[in-house]
Amino acid sequence: MIRNLTLSAATALALVAGPVAAESEAHVEDFDFSFEGPFGSYDQNQLQRGLKIYTEICAACHGLELVAFRNLSDEGGPGLPDDQMRAYAEFYEVFDQSLFDGEGDFRPATPADKFPAGLDSTIPDLSLMAKARAGFHGPYGTGLNQLFKGMGGAEYIASLMVGYVDEPECALEMDPPMDGYYNTAFAAGGYPETCLDDHGHHTVPGSWISMPPPLWGEDVEFDDGHSNDLHHESEDIAAFLMWTAEPKLVARKQAGLTGVIFLSVLSVLLYLTNKKIWAPHKNKRKDS
Repeated sequence: MIRNLTLSAATALALVAGPVAAESEAHVEDFDFSFEGPFGSYDQNQLQRGLKIYTEICAACHGLELVAFRNLSDEGGPGLPDDQMRAYAEFYEVFDQSLFDGEGDFRPATPADKFPAGLDSTIPDLSLMAKARAGFHGPYGTGLNQLFKGMGGAEYIASLMVGYVDEPECALEMDPPMDGYYNTAFAAGGYPETCLDDHGHHTVPGSWISMPPPLWGEDVEFDDGHSNDLHHESEDIAAFLMWTAEPKLVARKQAGLTGVIFLSVLSVLLYLTNKKIWAPHKNKRKDS
């Protein structure tokens, strides 16, 4: 059953309020995802767990409008068998304008259909969220080289899920108190002047966010018996959203590696060919 959650417009906008304002003003944890690095790939079991979290929790409010149900069976993705993918698609209803002489009506989804949109237009679609957010800033953000680790969108999402904490002591005496929830990974929200230093910098990481905690830990039971504490659930949903944002990640890496190998071999062959052609003439003196 999909959890029934209600989000206000402000809550829905919290996730897409913008990238982290400054690296020093937010805490983004370095999660060890299997798809990181030039040779990384998605963990199929993790993607299936992330799909279950999305289905039971996130899908109540957020859509995946750019992802077709048939993609759930693609190689390198969750890898659902065809019959399970079709049964999963039928769990959703989509609006078909061609029914009832153009008046339209809802029908069970098919593999060719895409995930439905969110509850309303103020709620962000999650299809590309992992690429829209940046967890690491600069070429060596939080000690990681973006050349190998990427922008850290998945890390940002996972850190946001585990970043809900009690408000800092510097804000306890605010009158009136700040609305929302304090999150150490979100730096684009409200922030009290009592928590700023003499130069206007944040003295504690994070800020207030209007979105309530989506995950609490032990929200779902995984079929593979994997741990369902908050930290692991956050990793799983972040990995799944990374896949929805870049489903061809593994194929792209394989194509890049193939290209590098091909160009390396071609360079060696060109060097040897050039040497063979010009070697007899290299030291030959010109006729006087």
